[in-house]
Amino acid sequence: MSSKIELSDPVALRIPVDVLADIEKIASAADRTRSWVMVRAMKLYLAGEGAKILKVAEGLGQLDNGESEDMDDVISDIEEIVRGNAAS
Repeated sequence: MSSKIELSDPVALRIPVDVLADIEKIASAADRTRSWVMVRAMKLYLAGEGAKILKVAEGLGQLDNGESEDMDDVISDIEEIVRGNAAS
């Protein structure tokens, strides 16, 4: 039983000619389609740099929503914990 991946409608994309040439070479060497190579490249980007960008955006959203702690309060809490552990 093979599971089908849900695909979007076609997306038009303009890319530099040299990048497309490399994609076509890779697709030919791997016996894959250009789309397969481009999707793999995008997934790798999204897993690395893209994920970092999304994390930063999430953090900024949390700050905008007031979901943060004052750094001085955090440091004070840590110092109290350390003092409490040192006294034990």
